[in-house]
Amino acid sequence: MNYAAVLPVLQQEWAMSAAQSGSIISGFHLGYTVSLVCCSVLADLIGAKPIFLASMGAGAVFSAAFALLAQDYVSALILYSLIGLSLGGAYTTALMIMAERYPIRRRGSAMGFFIASTSLGYALSLLVSGLCLPLGGYRLAFLVTCLGPVLGAATSWVTLRHTPNTVIKRERKQRFVKEVLKNKPGMLLIGGYTCHGYEILGTWAWCPAFLATALTLGGADTLQAAGTGSYITSFFHLAGLVASFSMGMLSDRLGRARVLLALAAVSAVCSLIFGWTLGWPIYLITALGMLYAFTGLGDSPVLSAALSEAVSPAYLGTAYGIRSLLGFGAGSLAPFVFGLILDAFGTSPQGGSLLGWGIGFTHLGLVGLGAALMAYLLGREIGFRPKD
Repeated sequence: MNYAAVLPVLQQEWAMSAAQSGSIISGFHLGYTVSLVCCSVLADLIGAKPIFLASMGAGAVFSAAFALLAQDYVSALILYSLIGLSLGGAYTTALMIMAERYPIRRRGSAMGFFIASTSLGYALSLLVSGLCLPLGGYRLAFLVTCLGPVLGAATSWVTLRHTPNTVIKRERKQRFVKEVLKNKPGMLLIGGYTCHGYEILGTWAWCPAFLATALTLGGADTLQAAGTGSYITSFFHLAGLVASFSMGMLSDRLGRARVLLALAAVSAVCSLIFGWTLGWPIYLITALGMLYAFTGLGDSPVLSAALSEAVSPAYLGTAYGIRSLLGFGAGSLAPFVFGLILDAFGTSPQGGSLLGWGIGFTHLGLVGLGAALMAYLLGREIGFRPKD
């Protein structure tokens, strides 16, 4: 999240258009998508643990390289994409390890805590970036936040040193098409995740810049507005942290589809409204943003837990891989498309039109409505009550 936090500053320092600014985030997500798909499929064959640890190690190396070497649009695009390419193997493999460890009745809670930890990381990245910007500019923000993956890699090796690597053999009667592509609940969950990915990744990319614009219009200078925008967005991710573990636990009690439908519907409505709040008092924007973050991030553990229950364990990595290809693939386009919309209406993180920001977030909400539809159809398919 460090790049999104300092984006308003970098757009001036590196003379980038909004489309170029968004394309760097898109490059990260494209690399992340490729890594997710390849590593998820490979994890079915050789086990999740070695893939997870290798990905964490590579992520630490390329994060350090980005912090030290990114100095313009081209170098940032290449290095940020390489971070995504290296770190992608650490997400679904971790979910697979947790699916092996926890029974269905506790899986929503367990995955909720795991995904909540990522929200905490996002929040800390934004908070630290906001603190570092006035002290040492974007370079200091990059250097400090990129220590996170290094610490994460070391912690992972310690945490998993006694955890066995599990490889589940596939029975002869099991086939990919039957277990995944013809699995209607599984495909509805993958479809819902695709819509969710587009909406949430577009929001993550441009929310700090939107807040910086709102603060600039209120009289703050660019550097101060970027730092304060990062602080506020970090609280949004803390709301997502609470949502992840609370909604995971709630779905254990009330049922996956019921919770997914409620969260997706409210999140989409927030997207439709959020961009049109430019010019509102900052406390009202922040209040709406907290609800937006809570509902937008709260469905992630529910979607992950539900897919682990809908698909055979022998094909779970492959199913997660397809989900990642579609979800992060769609999500990787969202920051770039959003940037095109801003450019089209003469909008930038330093200021601009209400129309550009309004249409930008509205187009995310229209896609988000698709996630609500998928959740409704899932409930019709498997029922809205929880599984035992």
